[in-house]
Amino acid sequence: MDALVPSMLGRTDAEILAWDTYVLRSPLSTGYHLSGWRRVIEEAFGHQTYYLIVKEPQGTVQGIAPLVLLASRGFGRFLVSLPFVNYGGLIADAPEARRLLESYAIEEAKELNADHIELRQQEPMNTTWVSTERKVSMRLPLPNSYEQLVKEFPSKLRSQVRRAQKEGMTVRVGGSDCLDEFYAVFSRCMRDLGTPVYAKGFFGKVLEVFSKEARICIVSHGKTPVAAGFLYGFRSSLEIPWAASDKRFNKLAPNMLLYGTVLEYACQQGFEVFDFGRSTPDSGTYRFKAQWGAQPKQLHWYYWMRDGSPVPQLNPQNPKYALAIRLWQKLPVAVANVLGPHIVKHLP
Repeated sequence: MDALVPSMLGRTDAEILAWDTYVLRSPLSTGYHLSGWRRVIEEAFGHQTYYLIVKEPQGTVQGIAPLVLLASRGFGRFLVSLPFVNYGGLIADAPEARRLLESYAIEEAKELNADHIELRQQEPMNTTWVSTERKVSMRLPLPNSYEQLVKEFPSKLRSQVRRAQKEGMTVRVGGSDCLDEFYAVFSRCMRDLGTPVYAKGFFGKVLEVFSKEARICIVSHGKTPVAAGFLYGFRSSLEIPWAASDKRFNKLAPNMLLYGTVLEYACQQGFEVFDFGRSTPDSGTYRFKAQWGAQPKQLHWYYWMRDGSPVPQLNPQNPKYALAIRLWQKLPVAVANVLGPHIVKHLP
């Protein structure tokens, strides 16, 4: 292991193939480690990426760390693995490879004058970096059939799903043909939450690069989309990293039909786990996901801080953003959709 060689992932087909081959063989990897996400982030956001890799002298990959540089006057300059999504982080076959990647990442951060590095790990690491455990991933093991899963739902949950069906709502799962409807619901929901929205092109790029892995589910009331979810599958797990519903139709329970439908889809497609995404323990979203039977899995985020500063709080729970959130909620959706992408691209 002393002979391990660190380098930066190049752009040749052979180098990219070696990276993705490692991702597909590593039990620690997620779908966000695939090289296609480098293309998504570079082309959708224009960010610089630094995909670190360590190999044995003969070329066998022993570890990787995909890093993205976010830099702005308002939020600072930092490296993240991986921004905008729930997972990423450093993965390695052995402690020596992990330590080498950590050192390499720090060298890059110093070279780039970055304030900190953030690694979004699913498992704990033996490291001196500062760790936080503020978030959990909510996951539901799936049976062989949706009918079997429904039997395990509380009666109130089943009745809420039926309520939406009785209202005559329709559902479909598709790809880029559903993008406009998804974005209409998602962007309105983000405005209502006071959160800047991603550009529609970001989701379009994900669908383009991961045409087999990404899907969109739309719930409609008549011709109006009222709930939507973006799905991403990897190995035996199907995740819903982005979901939204139109609060004007809350009494009709479209969100319940959305999740009932995507769970049915997950069972039909043979997935073994449904990943509801990350939540803060005991929050409203945590309780919503728990009612479906999802169980929390602790997430471990690690930070290298350049000057030993406290871990940054770039999230809506930070009181310093409270006024901005209230003002954002008052914007017309069209205005929020124009301004939002220029802000959110700098938030991890």
